This record gives sequence, C-alpha cells and structure tokens, in this order.
Amino acid sequence: MSCSAQHLFTFGHFQIFTSVRRKILYYCSQYPHNITAMTTMQQGKILIIDDDADVLRAARLLLKRHFEQVDFERNPQKIPYLISNFDYDVILLDMNFTRDLSSGKEGFEWLDRILDIKPQSTVVLFTAYGDVEMAVRAIKAGAADFVLKPWENDKLVATIQSAYQKHVAATAKPGTTHAGTGGNLLIGKSPAMQEVFETVSRVAGTDANILILGENGTGKDMLARHIHQQSHRKDKPFVSVDLGAISESLFESELFGHVKGAFTDARDDRKGRFEEASGGTIFLDEIGNITTPFQAKLLTVLQNRNVTKVGSNKQINIDVRLICATNKNLPQMATQQQFRQDLLFRINTIEIHLPPLRERTDDIVPLAEHFLNIYRDKYKRPVNSLSDALITQLQKYEWPGNIRELQHALERAVILSQGKTLQPKDVFTKNNQANDQAADTGYNLEDMERNIITQAMKKCSGNITEAARELGLSRAALYRRLEKYNI
Repeated sequence: MSCSAQHLFTFGHFQIFTSVRRKILYYCSQYPHNITAMTTMQQGKILIIDDDADVLRAARLLLKRHFEQVDFERNPQKIPYLISNFDYDVILLDMNFTRDLSSGKEGFEWLDRILDIKPQSTVVLFTAYGDVEMAVRAIKAGAADFVLKPWENDKLVATIQSAYQKHVAATAKPGTTHAGTGGNLLIGKSPAMQEVFETVSRVAGTDANILILGENGTGKDMLARHIHQQSHRKDKPFVSVDLGAISESLFESELFGHVKGAFTDARDDRKGRFEEASGGTIFLDEIGNITTPFQAKLLTVLQNRNVTKVGSNKQINIDVRLICATNKNLPQMATQQQFRQDLLFRINTIEIHLPPLRERTDDIVPLAEHFLNIYRDKYKRPVNSLSDALITQLQKYEWPGNIRELQHALERAVILSQGKTLQPKDVFTKNNQANDQAADTGYNLEDMERNIITQAMKKCSGNITEAARELGLSRAALYRRLEKYNI
C-alpha cells in the first residue's frame, strides 16, 4: 500500500469513527443513561432534595445512569407539593438546610412531614455531619437508610437500589409481594376465614362492588389485592388509595387528577387515581373518613363512570372495579346522616366481614410460623421454631392490633433471638429502652406513651382516625407509634 493510499485509508476510518462518535454523543444527550442502558431497561423514579447545587448535580449525574428518572429540588418548602402530586420510588433527602449546618433537625422534621403526607414513601437521608447515633435515630424515625457525605459512588448506588427494591415490595404492585409479609397473608383454616374464602371465590370473578369490613390490622388491603388477583382484571392496574391520609384540599386532585395551571404549582397535567386504575381495580381504604361533600363527588363519579380533572370541563370515561374498606359502622353513620345512604348502597353490593385475629385462634400459629420463616431468611437468623410455651401464649393473647401486631412482634423476636427456638420472653416483652433514664423518677416515658395510645385505641374501638384526633397526632404519626410499640 502506498503512502497516499494509507493516508486515504486512515482518513476514511477517521470519518467513520467521527460519525459513530457523534451518534453516541447524541444518544447520550437524549437519554441520561450509561452505555449499559442501551441494552438494559432502567427503572425507578428518584427525587433528590438538597440546597447545595453542586451536590444535586453530582448525585443526579451518578444516579441517572442507574434509574429511569431522577428529579431534584433545592427548596425543601416544595416537598409537600412534590410528594402529593408525583409518585417517587425513593426520596434522597438532605438533613441540613438553612436553619443550621449540622444538627440534622430539619431533616427529621421533613422526614416526618413526608411520612405524614404519604406513609408509604421510602426516604434515604444523607448528611455531611452524621454519626452512628444519628443513623440509628434516622432508621427509628422511619428512614429506609442513611448515607454520609462525601459518599462513595458504588455505596450510594447500592443504597438507593436497595431502597428501591424495598419500595417495590412495600407498595405491592400486582404480581409482587407485600412489604414485610413475603406474599399473601390470607392464611387461615379457621371457620371464620373459610367463610371469607368461600365468599371471595364466588364474587372475585364478577365486577360487583365490594365493601370489606374489619378492624385495623386484619388485612383488608391484602384481601382487596387477593380479590383483584382472582379476577379477570388481574393483569390490569390495582390502585390503592388511603382516603384517611388525603387532605381535603388535595382530595379531588388526587382522585380525579388536574390539568396544568389548575392551581398554584400545577405545572403539568396529572392523572387521578381513578384514571390510573381504569381497566383494573381501585381500592378505597378508610372510606368512612371522607366528608359529606366529597361523598357526593365520589357518588357522582361512581354513577356516571367518568371523572373531570380539576381545572378542566372534559369528562374522561373510566372502567374500574371498586373495592372499599372501613373499620367504621357505615349503616349507623348513615342513620346519623354522617354517611350518604345512596353512596352506601352503591359501594356495598357485596359485604365481606374480615374477622379479628382473636376470633380465629386456629390461624395464629400458622401466621406466626409464616412470619418466622420470612424474617429468619431476611435477617439470616438461626431461629427455626416456636416453643410449646410460646404457642400457648400466642393463642391466649387477644392481639388487639391483629395481624399487624403479630407480624411486628415476630419480626422483633427474630431480630433479637439468639437461640434456635423462640420463647415467650422473646415475643412478649416490654420496651425497656428508657428504663435507665427513668430509674431515678420511677417513670418510663415510653411505657406511659404506650399506655396512653392503648387507652385511646380502646376508647375509639380501634379507629385510627378517631384515636389520632383524640391524641392530637396525624394518622401517619399514630401508625408509626402503633408499630413502634407493637399495639
């Protein structure tokens, strides 16, 4: 090959290389992923909240290679709007903003606010001024994890990916397992549960509206998911809405959607829960908690089978299977004009009463063994059985918190266990964390709080909303305390 031919050959390859390079750069500019993203579908919506622009830029550049969507916000005051109007899988939240530099107090305040607005949120806290004590406090406060700045890239990605997986499990989308349960909790050989199963088998394949009644912690949400999974809509969306956690100002926007400019900060059109559930099932939990005006709006939607977004006059047709749940006595409320009689007729074509755990003692041990197996594998503990003495006590205890209380009692016992067999002392134990501090006064503040909450729950017959109002707490804050004290 001559010199000139060699030059021409090299120049031609240079042109090809340049063309390919331009295409790669164009691709990368259009899709914020790394080269692996060309062959791997990325998932997960991440929100980063930090008032440091450099931190936001670095975290976003790193995480957008691994997740489908990464949004960021410098102003923490916008958190309520973002949480209420967008669904994020993981929220990466800084702990120090304008008030101070190192205490982390603002971070804990915003964490509590996020969990009040949307209890199922998965939040990872990060700060440059943390220690082990703060990390433990963050987990106890409801954070999924804790990351120190400056972070190690691999560790930050692994932490967010782990949090994302936990969130996917916790939200229990169709075809996945429920958080902390390892699957369906509809375990039961008791006559009461067999009756429930028989009713479900007859109605699941229809589109009849179903009203599930039962105390808190009995698994009403799991029963709703089970019904959906047994229906012809099982491959379509299952959308769960906790009506007791939605403020009145957001009720219509949350359920029916809104259009851009409908109100302050409505920057984009947004589908409501009914539109998201179209073709599938919508589960309205705590339906007894909505006010009369919103009962009327909900009735109109159910009658007309269409919704109108806030700020729009256009009607959108919907096709949903309706399942509702409550722990309230709706007929009594209707008699007292606290709940619309016509709405009650609309939602309870079929009523299913889910019995409390104390009325299905035959199911207590199978459920306990179910939780034991789940948490033994999750926490890599050697424990593998329940002692005879523990089984006797499990069956004698009345479980005022129902399945939820049993689940958390077994989780704690497995974590703290050192042997291969759980004993009564492992499950039935008081929270003694404050004993040392309370020794001088004779008072245990956590025991006092536990007793007050227990009394409020009994006074309100297990109604979370009424008990929260009695205690001056939000529903989400009360839920966290119920879990903390295994009530």
